[in-house]
Amino acid sequence: MSDDWYYVHQLAVLAGFRLTVLANRIGCEDEFLLELHNELAEGLAAAIARLRSISALERQLASEPDEEGLAAFQLHGEKECFARFRITLLDDLEIDFDTNEYRLNGGDWHNALSADCDGIEVSYPRLVALTDEELGTLAPIVRAIRSEADIAISIARVIYG
Repeated sequence: MSDDWYYVHQLAVLAGFRLTVLANRIGCEDEFLLELHNELAEGLAAAIARLRSISALERQLASEPDEEGLAAFQLHGEKECFARFRITLLDDLEIDFDTNEYRLNGGDWHNALSADCDGIEVSYPRLVALTDEELGTLAPIVRAIRSEADIAISIARVIYG
C-alpha cells in the first residue's frame, strides 16, 4: 500500500473495528465486559478523531500554501501522537524508580518504600493482563485490532504484593 494512503486505510480499519465493538456490545450481559466494550469504543473513537485531524491537515497542505510551516509542523506532531497512541481499558500504572513512587490511573503518587526493624523494603504493584476467558468475546477483537491496526491496547489490572 502506498504511504500516501496509510492514514486513510487506518481510518477505515479503525472505524470498522469500532462498529464491530459496538455490535458485539449488544449481546453483552456482564456489566464489567459492557464497560470494557464502552471504553474500547471510546478509545477507538479518539484514534479515529486523531486520524481525521491528520487527513484534514494533509488536505490543507495539498490545497493551500504553508509559507510559515505551521500546518506541516502540526501535521508532524499529529503523526507522532498517533504513532504513540495507546488505549488503556483498565488500570494504568506509572513507576518512578528514581523516587521509589508509583501512581495508578493518573492519581496521586504513592511511596513504595516501607521500613521496619528488619530493614527497608521497596514494593511496587504490578500489572497483570486479563485472560481470554475474562475478556470473553472481546478477546479476538482486541487481538485483531492490535495486529491489523497496530494500536497498543492495555487490558490489565493492578496487583499489590
